[in-house]
Amino acid sequence: MQTAQLEVNEIRKDFPILSRTINGKPLVYFDNAATTQKPFSVINAISDYYASYNANIHRAVYQIAEEATDAYEMTRDKVCKFINAHSREEIIFTRNATEAINLVAYSWGRKVIGKGDTIILSELEHHSNIVPWQMLCKEKKAKIEYLNVDNNGNLDLGKLESCIQQNNVKLISLSHMSNALGNIIPIESMIKYAHSFGIPFFVDGAQSVPHIRTDVTDLNCEFLAFSGHKMLGPTGVGVLYAKKEILECMNPFIGGGDMIKEVHKYETTYNDLPYKYEGGTPNIADVIGFSHALDYLNKIGMDNIRRHELDLTKYALECLSSLKGMKLYGDDNLSRRGGIISFNLGDIHPHDLATILNDNGIAIRSGHHCAQILMEKLDVSATSRASFYIYNTQEEINIFINALGKAIKLFRL
Repeated sequence: MQTAQLEVNEIRKDFPILSRTINGKPLVYFDNAATTQKPFSVINAISDYYASYNANIHRAVYQIAEEATDAYEMTRDKVCKFINAHSREEIIFTRNATEAINLVAYSWGRKVIGKGDTIILSELEHHSNIVPWQMLCKEKKAKIEYLNVDNNGNLDLGKLESCIQQNNVKLISLSHMSNALGNIIPIESMIKYAHSFGIPFFVDGAQSVPHIRTDVTDLNCEFLAFSGHKMLGPTGVGVLYAKKEILECMNPFIGGGDMIKEVHKYETTYNDLPYKYEGGTPNIADVIGFSHALDYLNKIGMDNIRRHELDLTKYALECLSSLKGMKLYGDDNLSRRGGIISFNLGDIHPHDLATILNDNGIAIRSGHHCAQILMEKLDVSATSRASFYIYNTQEEINIFINALGKAIKLFRL
């Protein structure tokens, strides 16, 4: 399936929420960086599980339990293939990317990070890729060094070299794509550079995996985290990829059922990978639903998705730049950004602008986008953010631009 306009209109028919109206106007959903909408195939798969074979997994031998287990584990196989991991044992299901990062900080970080050690982050990071490391460093008396960004949100790569040379760096953890700006960092070359010093690399792929073809074997990263709900799947499903040899040496994150082989009064033998890190009854229905989201993305093709989003972003930026009082943020080079546009319009507060747009049926995000360090760097308290996905169209962008024009007149910019 290609992403020409006719096919996008066909794609839209698969998403029931897109037929909604808001304040009497068709819904224009431009908050895909926060969460994406779900196609019928995902919604129906979740309903079918509860209606046809609802049972706990990995335990019982009766038929519907085996059906549930097979469907759940099939999703793991699809995730493994989607990111080209070496083994399904390297795929851990979590609630979200945030939990995946916390799992590594708790189970790996507390064994590896010590007093005086350094973790490198950047000023682009989402709070989920900052707070767990702050907690760890406070406990271990380690420290964090930040790679600075310029006014366009591009990393100071020279700072990476000096940080590594001047500190005992034990981990680099960076977002592949900024959730606030859409900037894509040169992750491949940075991983190679880190490895030349023996430093492991954690990739926060929450924004990149849904939009860019991701190959962990090619990247050779030690860790990757992402969330299903940002790629057509349900909420409550996240993925941690980690190299098998690392997972084998880490301690479990959650203790309880299913992550064990044997439990005795004073000792426990943990389960094999990947189940060692999946204690308790998991989110079975939504993991099964995520399987169908992956099918949908594979049918369209990640390269097609990338091209479609670049076309939309290029068109939107051209339209936005012509508006009076418009301040755009992010990289000027389209090849280095995803389908996310952050902006401010004159002195209109982003929350006020989002309210006006909602009156016109348009959903955007306003605020600091869980990236307050970046907002401080840009010297703003908040921005407005529009973000695109496979079902968005140029016609929707036209509606968006027209509504912004109304706001300009209303506030007399």
